[in-house]
Amino acid sequence: MVDKKNISTVIADDHPMILKGLNDELTANNYNIVGQAANGMQALELILTHNPIIALLDIDMPLLTGFEVIKMAKQKEVDTKFIILSYHKENEYISQAKALQINGYLLKEDSFSEIEECIECVLKNEVYFSRSFVPASLVSVSEDLKKIKHLTSSEKTILKLVAQQMSSSEIAETLFISIRTVEKHRSNIITKLEIENNTANTLTNWVYLHKNAIKEL
Repeated sequence: MVDKKNISTVIADDHPMILKGLNDELTANNYNIVGQAANGMQALELILTHNPIIALLDIDMPLLTGFEVIKMAKQKEVDTKFIILSYHKENEYISQAKALQINGYLLKEDSFSEIEECIECVLKNEVYFSRSFVPASLVSVSEDLKKIKHLTSSEKTILKLVAQQMSSSEIAETLFISIRTVEKHRSNIITKLEIENNTANTLTNWVYLHKNAIKEL
């Protein structure tokens, strides 16, 4: 195990008590806190400035979400390992975390010992999800993401526009193609994603549940 004093860490949460509690626990356990942020913009600035080994981020923060911070930091090619610490258990959040290839995802209800276990895992280049997640949901999300990757570039474009709540006629007008072509693409997408109950709103409903992951296409 790496000496904790050498594990530079940035933490970010817009709830002062949670931020203080996390800082106190990490400091008491000899982690090197190089910065604290109360919003996403501050978090991004700290990460780009310090290039910490670990960044522990909330998702719902002002100015930039935790996911946006991670996406922008990765575009700058930082070496930081990213761990989400959130209340969100929903599949759409798991989908976006997996799409962004986030190193760890913890829940705020988790014990500090699990936070340490997560840190140990991500330092070994392993991906860690909270034990509170139902394993089946993690597998289901992973399978859905694999299916999305099998879509053609045209189908991914259609999927993004569906995620923007555009109708087939609006998509056709935007892409300068026929409505019939759009409907054919939608049919192919439904087949490739193996979506059951093929009704008029089938694809729209599926996209709603996976909209965060689709943003990363």
